[in-house]
Amino acid sequence: MKNGCSYNQLHGTRAKKSRPQHLQARSIRREGMEMEHIRNFFKKDRFADCVGIELLEASEGSARASLEIKDHHLNAVGIVHGAAIFTLADLVFAVASNSHGNVALAVNASISFLKAASSGTLFAEATEVSRNSKLASYTIRVTDESDDLIAIFQGMVYRKKDKINYE
Repeated sequence: MKNGCSYNQLHGTRAKKSRPQHLQARSIRREGMEMEHIRNFFKKDRFADCVGIELLEASEGSARASLEIKDHHLNAVGIVHGAAIFTLADLVFAVASNSHGNVALAVNASISFLKAASSGTLFAEATEVSRNSKLASYTIRVTDESDDLIAIFQGMVYRKKDKINYE
């Protein structure tokens, strides 16, 4: 305490009260159902499906997907086409940014290609960096099976007030 104030009062934080266990379990089940809705919703992403992307994980603010490299993913010089890598990163960006239940639309996206790949499987993992009521920012790491970094994708979304219709 300083000047009669606790740390929490000085710094504007409150100690979190623990929720009763039955409410925690209900919250976990609800989050699990919501993530299942998100997984099912993004199965309707026809372009990602056509490219061959598989959504592996989805949770609030993050997502993970894979792409098994096939001959049609290669460009003229025999390495994975940048559009295939961008599409893989863009899908996890979309899943992570829409995982909070509001429609989120990209306003900016950029990618840096760091290493070429020509075979195997690529993985993309999205991480939420920042989020407020209007904007959110994400970093997506694209790696190969050896966990070598293939590309870094940065994206920002505008978060609409509209709720996602999971039907």
